[in-house]
Amino acid sequence: MSASGVEAAAAVTELFTAAYGRPPSGIWSAPGRVNLIGEHTDYNLGFVFPLAINRRARVAVSPRGDGLLRMATSGTGEPAEIRTVDLAPGRLEGWSRYVAGVHWAFGLRGIEVPGMDVLLDSDVPVGAGLSSSAAIECAVALAVNELSGAQLPPEELVLLCQQAENDFAGAPTGILDQSASLLCAAGHGLFLDCRSRESRLVPLDFAAEDMVALVIDTKVSHAHDSGGYADRRRDCERAAEALGVGSLREIGLPELVLAAGQLDHQAYRRARHVVSENARVESVVGHLETGKPIAKLGPVLASSHESLRDDFEVSCPELDLAVEAAMAAGAAGARMTGGGFGGSALALVRAAHAERVERAVIRAFANAGFAPPEVFAVAPGAGAHRDSGNPDPLQPGRS
Repeated sequence: MSASGVEAAAAVTELFTAAYGRPPSGIWSAPGRVNLIGEHTDYNLGFVFPLAINRRARVAVSPRGDGLLRMATSGTGEPAEIRTVDLAPGRLEGWSRYVAGVHWAFGLRGIEVPGMDVLLDSDVPVGAGLSSSAAIECAVALAVNELSGAQLPPEELVLLCQQAENDFAGAPTGILDQSASLLCAAGHGLFLDCRSRESRLVPLDFAAEDMVALVIDTKVSHAHDSGGYADRRRDCERAAEALGVGSLREIGLPELVLAAGQLDHQAYRRARHVVSENARVESVVGHLETGKPIAKLGPVLASSHESLRDDFEVSCPELDLAVEAAMAAGAAGARMTGGGFGGSALALVRAAHAERVERAVIRAFANAGFAPPEVFAVAPGAGAHRDSGNPDPLQPGRS
């Protein structure tokens, strides 16, 4: 663990002790993610290519013997408390439902999970399209997996966390976010087939090419449990049904064009984005695995943004301006990333040009009368892991 990671773990330990009057059994952390390419393809059983970022959610946890789940955060969220036997969708709101949903999903699998004290600390921006909720879920899942003695493999934890997000928190997401958080490795992106759930790590060394990945957080908040995301998913399902396929993964662009008459205009455009985005993911992965320069990915990223803006209609003026300003200032490529309706854009930039691009984006937002964005560099980081502690799943505490 890095020096900053050690410091963060120590700070979370101190916060937990202050909140609950005893030290935690351990600290677990999981990263947010940014998607280099492959947006809205995961729930269509297609291809995605995310990387974990060096911003993480940390949870300090200790088991309890009285069946009570107590949750607190270092942020502005209110503490929450519920008996584990009362866990059910709709019982909690806000950040705590991501913690409680994971506990609930373990219980659905017949795994006996003790009550717990949980303290959350996260520097993954909320509402920025960087999977802050999945980072929480995956960190909690590692803790519960160890403290309960369940020993589920990471691939099963992906599905468990997705179930917590879908059925407990009410957000109809695919497996992209949780897979990135649990399966990524430092210095790599994750090529994931969402139908077979097979994945492989692909080297992604920005520093070796003197490149930087800049996240431009527009500060326009989005939420996966809002209507727009669910509407897009229904459009895709409607298109697949009309085409007689189980998912849009099963059709290529030539076949879709020939079958256009079977779809209304909106369903066709939604399907066209998904089908073309799958092809873009495969193109990017092939490009990187054959050793071609990261900087040459610009046209593919531009094509993805245009498709998300025009066919899938999930961009917004702030995202479009972030992409346009970054490209005008010299970025090699840029696109919106995440579910859309706000959130963040991603720009691939020469390290020497990073400050120039940042200044240009901030200036463009000011000239447009938008709230100032936050611009920061990310690097392909490590996946979820235990940061510290030596938990004993057989010895729940009381307080």
